[in-house]
Amino acid sequence: MTPQYILVNGDLRTGVSLSGPWHWSLDPYRDGLYDFHGKPYDPTKGRAMDISVADAMAKNPNALFEHDIHRAPVTQVPGSWIGYDPETRHYDGLMWYLKTFDAPARSAKRVFLRFGAADYRADVYLNGQKVGSHEGGFTPFSFEVTDILREKGNNLIVAVDSKRSADTVPPTITDWETYGGITRDVRLVITPQTFVDDDFIRLTKDGRIAADVALEGAGKAGTAVEVAIPALKLTLKGTTDAQGRVSLSAAAPKSLKRWSPDTPVLYDVTVKAGEDTVSDRIGFRTIEVRGADILLNGEPIYLRGISLHEEEFGTSPQRIITQSAARALLGEIKYGLNGNYVRLSHYPHSEVMTRMADEIGLLVWSEVPVYWTVKFDSPTVLKAAQRMQAENILRDRNRASIIIWSIGNETPVSDARNSFYTAMAQHARAIDGTRLVSAALLSHRQIVDGRIDITIDDPIVPELDVLAVNTYNGWYGNDKIEDVPNTVWHSASGKPLLLSEFGADAQYGHFDSEHHSRFSEDYQVDFYNGTLAMADKIPFLRGMSPWILKDFRSPRRQTTWQEGWNRKGLVSETGQRKRAFFVLSDYYKKKAAEE
Repeated sequence: MTPQYILVNGDLRTGVSLSGPWHWSLDPYRDGLYDFHGKPYDPTKGRAMDISVADAMAKNPNALFEHDIHRAPVTQVPGSWIGYDPETRHYDGLMWYLKTFDAPARSAKRVFLRFGAADYRADVYLNGQKVGSHEGGFTPFSFEVTDILREKGNNLIVAVDSKRSADTVPPTITDWETYGGITRDVRLVITPQTFVDDDFIRLTKDGRIAADVALEGAGKAGTAVEVAIPALKLTLKGTTDAQGRVSLSAAAPKSLKRWSPDTPVLYDVTVKAGEDTVSDRIGFRTIEVRGADILLNGEPIYLRGISLHEEEFGTSPQRIITQSAARALLGEIKYGLNGNYVRLSHYPHSEVMTRMADEIGLLVWSEVPVYWTVKFDSPTVLKAAQRMQAENILRDRNRASIIIWSIGNETPVSDARNSFYTAMAQHARAIDGTRLVSAALLSHRQIVDGRIDITIDDPIVPELDVLAVNTYNGWYGNDKIEDVPNTVWHSASGKPLLLSEFGADAQYGHFDSEHHSRFSEDYQVDFYNGTLAMADKIPFLRGMSPWILKDFRSPRRQTTWQEGWNRKGLVSETGQRKRAFFVLSDYYKKKAAEE
């Protein structure tokens, strides 16, 4: 299920950025793909054609062209089309993009087009040729274009289709905005003929620094490889096998400083093979489970976190995650909430975000959008989910911050779903056996002796390292907030539990000191106080990620207080802190002191 090209650290490699101004053109009737009888149409004869319409019409004023994307409106990429124009705010469908650019002079190098992400499906055409397609809105993909590029006037056309169906991952029903478009950076990545396609560098549980390196290209076999960490005066050397792979390791130097939220030490690492050199900044730490404890670097840790959607602060976010946007979001968790952990929901977030988590010191839960109503009995859907999972893990498995790969969220139990989850868990471990596997589960609730009684008995529990449950008692359902602190939790697994979600909506600045009514900040404070009191009584609880850091767009939320926003954030969409923010911040400060 792995991609043809991984292009590890593709965001940092030698190349040319194609981000910036692009033309865009709506195609609500999909006439760029189908003729007027609905038959498939060759886009290179239409919207993806390699021609200047203006020049053609100048030569023949009677020539008929239905479209001219070269004279279409211009926007900035990356970013979602919901912010381009009022008519695109709620658009869900097909959009065409054009970037015209000059390429580096031809040489003995290879050139790849790399997209950080395009939501949801992308068909890519360069100079009148289709170079490839990709499904999945949150992971990178690359195509080699060495022999298609020309030095001047390249026409790169991308058809991005945000429309989802019962067969997509996620499916049609979600609780977040569909940010259609090219939402992450686009680059030309330039490599030697044989290059480092993948590397996996980490600290093992037995105290060794290990590196697995894979080369791609005609000279991949029998090539000398060096992995160097100058600050540690460590160099690993070896020679690739017939498949272009080599595994190297050595005892970690005594001078190694282990990465943690308190000491987020990153080391410059270079991987050299033949003419290629790849650089990265990597932290070294271990993560494991022992009984009901989560151990970071061999020591128990309590995960003081919160959940987060990929959406920058502002009244009109467009999913433009710059370094400053990532720092603003994660900084609220690290320094405002006294947190050490973030759940990046409900899909892989930008690599800008995971690199920033490495830098400032936040542990990360990363997940793929196996969400709610995924078609679990479809082999095609499983294959798509596993491909997204592979793209996510292969992109980020050198990030010290990531400690959990999640395989799904709030899905109803069935035999098909259990088999699907089992396959996802096994697939994650096959690609990266160094991290923990979890899923946000539903649980069995009843009333026993007048108290709320919750049992975690999901059949997928044996496949997980860490249990996680979304709980909203006191918000959804008929439970009263005053009954929540006395909730009783049960699990026969002996595994650690995370409260992966809990929360209550509140509009910033809306108070009701008399009644503490719903959607008031007063109610949200009561909810947090009650749920945190409950959390203190769960003996096997080892962390939490309440829902959610900031208010985020969600078209399904349409009450007077919401108007298209899920208001469960502890800060508003513009970053104004609600009173419950300080409740959680004080709670985490106390937890940190106890550790």
